[in-house]
Amino acid sequence: AFKTVMDGKQVAFLAPTTVLASQHLKTLRERFSGFPVAIDMVSRFRSKAEQTATLAALADGKVDIIVGTHRLLSKDVIFRDLGLLVVDEEQRFGVTHKEKIKQMRKKVDVLTMTATPIPRTLNMSLVGIRDMSVIETPPRDRMAIQTQVVKFDQPVIARAIRTELERGGQVYFVHNRVESIFSIASLITRLVPEAKVTVGHGQMDDDSLEKVMLDFVAKKYDVLVSTTIIENGLDIPNANTMIVNRADRYGLAQLYQLRGRVGRSDRRAYAYLLIPPEETLSSVARKRLSAIREFSDLGSGFRIAALDLEIRGAGNLLGGEQSGHIDAVGFDMYMKLLEEAVRELKGEEIDDDRRATINLSIDLKIDESYIPDMNQRLAIYRRMASARDQETLDRLLDEVRDRYGTTPASVLNLAEYGRLRVKADRLGIESVEREGSALVVKFRSDSRVDPPQVMKLVHARPELKLVPPGILRLEAKPPVPAKPTPGSHPPVAARPPAPPQRPSQVPAPQPGASNVNPGLVRRTAKPVEDTSASWWTSRATAGVVTPGFSRDVILKPAAIDPRAPGGLFERLSALFDDLGRTAGL
Repeated sequence: AFKTVMDGKQVAFLAPTTVLASQHLKTLRERFSGFPVAIDMVSRFRSKAEQTATLAALADGKVDIIVGTHRLLSKDVIFRDLGLLVVDEEQRFGVTHKEKIKQMRKKVDVLTMTATPIPRTLNMSLVGIRDMSVIETPPRDRMAIQTQVVKFDQPVIARAIRTELERGGQVYFVHNRVESIFSIASLITRLVPEAKVTVGHGQMDDDSLEKVMLDFVAKKYDVLVSTTIIENGLDIPNANTMIVNRADRYGLAQLYQLRGRVGRSDRRAYAYLLIPPEETLSSVARKRLSAIREFSDLGSGFRIAALDLEIRGAGNLLGGEQSGHIDAVGFDMYMKLLEEAVRELKGEEIDDDRRATINLSIDLKIDESYIPDMNQRLAIYRRMASARDQETLDRLLDEVRDRYGTTPASVLNLAEYGRLRVKADRLGIESVEREGSALVVKFRSDSRVDPPQVMKLVHARPELKLVPPGILRLEAKPPVPAKPTPGSHPPVAARPPAPPQRPSQVPAPQPGASNVNPGLVRRTAKPVEDTSASWWTSRATAGVVTPGFSRDVILKPAAIDPRAPGGLFERLSALFDDLGRTAGL
């Protein structure tokens, strides 16, 4: 502000409440007392005649710094040469006000300040729409506020107030219901008769509210029972205990702002958050209270805002909602789509970063006992998900094995999932979903798979089906071979090899005798080749399964472990390999 004024331009300070605007006026006049700078204010604390005179001086350039509330955004407020707009407590302004500020931004610099930015504003900074600076260095000798979440209890309230009064301090008691605020004030008077109690709320007339606040600053009262009108910007160093009634009804950022009204000196401050019995609290309220109790260190506002963004959602960046989870296209995705469209129009090559979605209904979580640290687990998840080739996955698996020891099944499953995804990306597969006992494979429109070759593959493998519109279904369970009818013989190629006889059971050949076992029936017809052998047949003839074991015994591990022979991973990988061969990959 000083640099802007020295450059011959005007500065506007925008505050959400008249109380905060008055405090800014006082602070600015103290800071600029040694310089020829004219500072004034427009708010409801000023009469209409005073405001008219101030606005006329502002238009003539006789006022260098103007402080005000939403009144500064009115059409009749005219500046001679505005150079800087400072918005304090940005989270208290709505989208309509910010649209007016945006129009001013075209010609002036805008600096917004907040301890807890609303989710949309924080997200706009994180995605690069706005620049952001974080001030984490506390003032000298400032101490963290001790925060306690306790059930509403009159002895606790009395003890907290008396403890503060004994060290010469003052107390805020926040009760956000005007209709019952005087009952709370009477209760405090009965609990602590020696305390001088006053009441302030936003429905009071301007003169009465201003007198209450000034009397409290002047230490004429010990306890101020008020609504959340004190939330923004009041700086009273002697008030170092705050009691918030029904804290479960407040938002996370609002609790942080309220707590920030105490602890503004070198004294230890205390915040008591009163709640009803815990069984009546919602899960979101518990999460908020837990966060405000956990993040009590100095400079924790950014972490509070980040958690608030996670709980409430980023809102509609291209609309009016300032919170809520995005259900369509977020701003970052919109900018990405716009950039791709521009590059396509320019004829530039666009990197295809689409990834296949594979959902096999398998738990792919890394065991906490294997990697206890959550951040390290998240890093492994991220690297597994971003791998684009088999070599990267192999190196990552070796690294994990070297750092944490023998890899458990959960990590091996995750790596195998990554390998399947790499193969699916290469083929141009959009998604693989498990539906009951079948795997449904959907292809992208630009898939590299040749449809006629896929049809041949479907005819050759009975467990495959092609359903409209070009969706491939793979039965997850191996097909059960048909039982032979009485009096018929199964095809020779479909019979698993007979187990070798023990040496004691094999008769020694006699000289001159035929080596043919008389117990076997000699077949004169040539066996018919089974070109569409089932999964069971192909594995049996290849010697993969052990003769003498039932099919159910052999397939039991595959039903439990997706990496077992015949499991989901092997069958899906084999399908991808077959599809790759049809595409010439």
